[in-house]
Amino acid sequence: MRTSPQVAIVTGAGSGVGKAAALALLKDGWQVVLAGRRVTPLQEVIAESHAAAQALAVSTDVSDEASVKALFDAAIDKFGRVDLLFNNAGVNAPGIPLEDLTLAQWKNVVDINLTGMFLCIQAAFRVMKDQSPRGGRIINNGSISATTPRPNSIAYTATKHGVSGLTKTASLDGRKHGIAVGQIDIGNAATDMAMRMAKGVLQANGEIAIEPLMDVNIVGQSVVYMANLPLEANVMFHTVMATQMPFAGRG
Repeated sequence: MRTSPQVAIVTGAGSGVGKAAALALLKDGWQVVLAGRRVTPLQEVIAESHAAAQALAVSTDVSDEASVKALFDAAIDKFGRVDLLFNNAGVNAPGIPLEDLTLAQWKNVVDINLTGMFLCIQAAFRVMKDQSPRGGRIINNGSISATTPRPNSIAYTATKHGVSGLTKTASLDGRKHGIAVGQIDIGNAATDMAMRMAKGVLQANGEIAIEPLMDVNIVGQSVVYMANLPLEANVMFHTVMATQMPFAGRG
């Protein structure tokens, strides 16, 4: 059993779900390494937390192997270990018909949402299996789209379905190393990315409908709950969503 603060890496921590998770973990007493492409938003999150001594901002491109390695090296240099990876960084493509999506747009989503998540899982395994005490936890952001697509979302949905495969396989492969791997699927948290829901979005039947949103801080609370479980227990899949959003059934 460890009595010192636990150490988390949160990718995509400069805004939205990543910011909410980083703030919630810092409030809970975790030491947190915030990763994102731009340092300034990360530093603003740290300032908002009033917990600068517990935090570190690292500019990171999750789609680049060397950048991911540098992120984990920085975490080890600062805090000595990694107990949690919240694998959250992700992007979307324009909501256009799939036949109009360019290869570059497709590859950008795959590089960040799928390859980037794999690279971070791989780096976490390499650290967690060799540290003492051994092991740790990985939480992948799958999104509701890991289960059910929206119209005109083939790149995002395909990668998020792929995240479920990463989660299941990494959970299996992590057993022998004391690494627990789970997934959080989020529906309509009130972030900048999701605010378009409040103005009306395309539904499967072709209609435009306004969708309910939930406070993004509820997602942060969910991440903290999953993170604080003892390693003998794991939440493989956790869905947290706006209660009245169209998801179950036919909308």
